[in-house]
Amino acid sequence: MIVGLLDIAAGVFPRFRHSRIHAVTEVLPGSVGPFAAALAISAGVLILLLAHGLKRRKRRAWRAAVILLPAGAVAQFAYRHSVIGVVISAVLLALLVRHQGEFKALPDPRSRWKALANFVLMSAGSIGLGLVIVNVHPGKVVGHPSLYEQITHVVYGLFGFEGPVAYAGRVSWTVGYSLGALGMLTAVTTIYLAFRPEHPAARLTADDETKLRELLAKHGGRDSLGHFALRRDKAVVFSPSGKAAVTYRVVSGVMLASGDPIGDVEAWPGAIERFMEEAKAHSWTPAVVGCSETGGEVWTRETGLDALELGDEAIVDVKDFSLSGRPMRNVRQMVKRIERNGYTTQVRRVSELTEEELERVRGAAAAWRGTDTERGFSMALGRVGEEGDGDCFIATAHRVEEGDTSPFGDLKAVLHFVPWGKDGMSLELMRRDRAADPGMNELLIVASLEASPALGIEQVSLNFAMFRSALARGEKIGAGPVLRMWRGLLVFLSRWFQIESLYKFNAKFRPRWEPRFMVYRQTRDLPRIGFAVMQAEGFVTLALPRLFASRRPPKPVRTCAHHHATVPAQKEREVQAA
Repeated sequence: MIVGLLDIAAGVFPRFRHSRIHAVTEVLPGSVGPFAAALAISAGVLILLLAHGLKRRKRRAWRAAVILLPAGAVAQFAYRHSVIGVVISAVLLALLVRHQGEFKALPDPRSRWKALANFVLMSAGSIGLGLVIVNVHPGKVVGHPSLYEQITHVVYGLFGFEGPVAYAGRVSWTVGYSLGALGMLTAVTTIYLAFRPEHPAARLTADDETKLRELLAKHGGRDSLGHFALRRDKAVVFSPSGKAAVTYRVVSGVMLASGDPIGDVEAWPGAIERFMEEAKAHSWTPAVVGCSETGGEVWTRETGLDALELGDEAIVDVKDFSLSGRPMRNVRQMVKRIERNGYTTQVRRVSELTEEELERVRGAAAAWRGTDTERGFSMALGRVGEEGDGDCFIATAHRVEEGDTSPFGDLKAVLHFVPWGKDGMSLELMRRDRAADPGMNELLIVASLEASPALGIEQVSLNFAMFRSALARGEKIGAGPVLRMWRGLLVFLSRWFQIESLYKFNAKFRPRWEPRFMVYRQTRDLPRIGFAVMQAEGFVTLALPRLFASRRPPKPVRTCAHHHATVPAQKEREVQAA
């Protein structure tokens, strides 16, 4: 990295370019004048990229460095007769060869996101460095160009065109070649990342899903989040015995697992070891989000990682639930009022719904979604009623208007639960018509809890309340100033993230709280892990241009005014006629 920075400095600053240190930093055979400056800048940027690869212990970066160092040593001795440069190259080469076993990281899966990120970062860096290049020749600039003219000159120069800033003498050649080199470097690295040979991205295969379902059938009752391992955008690593597995997704270089490992607890260490080996092989940052206390203890014991409490999961024991009593008065009154307004509910397994009903549920859930992006990763399945999901549960709220002959009624709200072992279910999706009466979600949760005994359900997992203990303790008498300040910050953040509202909503049903944890390697990794979690959960999205779109966007939809089911936009006239 130091050599790369010195090369850039040697190419940008005229005085530094002719100093004795240039002989030490020159790694490639150069030319004279403007070409030398452009070559030094290009070499410096490429060496910085190489340094980043070495830091991540990438095998390809090690190979490039081992080839580059001898070539640089020969070039320095032949062109500069620099003994110091040869010695530095030889020492670095000896260190790399001596420790070649440390550089085993495989290349990352090819990603258009990485190409786009490289284009944005390289463009920003090139513009910033270009402004420096334009302004390091104050005595050679003709006139007094404005900042706008300087930026315009840089942008033009990146594309190989002459800009509005004029120079005296051969300085314009030096600036032009340097800016052109930066522009070409940005284009070449972006094209390489976009079209390089693909290393297959991790995805859940049909065989993996079958094995996971077998493990869930035997051990699925241990973790309420176990069924979410069946998301198709996750990958999986199995223990050597095949009796345990860890599912994950790689987001921004973070290998993110969710929930506890699947399978026999005694086989968890084997699956965790495979997970850590995979993270090391690709130089990914390992992390776990939403594991239980038992899972956190196993993760920290087996890997030496640390754990941080994220919040609490609300779990209702069906046998203890009742609408009677003063604590449940608000929920009881709300449910009774909605029922008097003509709303009815149904709680069934997915396998009991007809295909027509499933399509209407899917369409309504998509139409009522509050954001363009489907949110959820650690506690969401991301699909409703697909093949193999017949053991899930769907609770629906309807309102039958006078003269409506549809047996399904006017669909107003939907809850979707996934199985939690043989006697539990976990809330996965909660959607309602915004135009419906308030309290639809409370109505359906109560209906689901009351229908649970007939379905063989003994415990129901509701939403996850982030930082619940801080919110609960911070509002009590005697809370200290630090705790009150922390609670105030959480309440403030609740304007954008459902922190306080989810806690208060869950608390209505008098649940027991089970803590959930995040497992991480080092404290400095937490910001990166937190950003990756927000990306995975759908709170942070980066829109790709159409050029980088990996698949065609879905057809626009309209919502049928009567049934609230979505239909293709081209059929809008038929809907209006109906």
